[in-house]
Amino acid sequence: MTVALDIRDRITSFFKEVGDLSFFAGRFFKEFFKPPFEFNELLRQCYSVGNRSMTLVGITGFIIGLVLTLQTRPTMIEFGAVSWMPDMVGISIVREVGPVVIALICAGRIASGMGAELGSMRVTEQIDAMEVSGTNPFNYLVVTRITATTLMVPLLVLFGDILALYGSSLVEYFKGDVSFQLYFNEVFNSLEYGDLIPATIKSFFFGFAIGLVGCYKGYFCKKGTVGVGKAANTAVVMASMLIFILDFIAVFISDIFYEL
Repeated sequence: MTVALDIRDRITSFFKEVGDLSFFAGRFFKEFFKPPFEFNELLRQCYSVGNRSMTLVGITGFIIGLVLTLQTRPTMIEFGAVSWMPDMVGISIVREVGPVVIALICAGRIASGMGAELGSMRVTEQIDAMEVSGTNPFNYLVVTRITATTLMVPLLVLFGDILALYGSSLVEYFKGDVSFQLYFNEVFNSLEYGDLIPATIKSFFFGFAIGLVGCYKGYFCKKGTVGVGKAANTAVVMASMLIFILDFIAVFISDIFYEL
């Protein structure tokens, strides 16, 4: 009986969380078109999200390219298909590996940061003070942050993809005597708009999900300083899960279009 009640409470809590998050997203779209438009804060958030994440994203992307090529090359040699390495690695990185891994890295850094920052403002009653003074804290704090992540995550994915391809080209240069020019010519010849467009579109959704979850968890943070840590932790977990779900939906839709 206790187990059944516990399962029921968890299911109820899950659907309540989904409903609250959906309502929060609807409020974002409603407030997005309402003046005043906080352009200065938006630019500051874009700088915080983009510039401060470049080093981590760049290192991650570079290592992805190195590891993917080193792990795949022996198998390709075994099947006599080593000449297809640039094509295979390029398509893998641009279509799937780059966007998903970079988005997960951004979820770990950005969603947790936003959850902790807004959570600290909530428990110290700074958000309440903004509401009392007549300022719209949702527009200033939430709309700018979600918009910034939506705009900057695709750029970070592009940056990470470039460094991943560069890391892969280094392996091919030293192990296969493939020049950089030949490597990138093969990569770009193998890529089509059907590879680039879906990957770019889903990167915008990844960015939106990261900002939405981070702001949602921080904005409704409770239970003092303990709640701040919990908000940052759950923001990363929920954002990562949303990224996987959105990726599955994007791949499923893309597969339908390919079949058509």
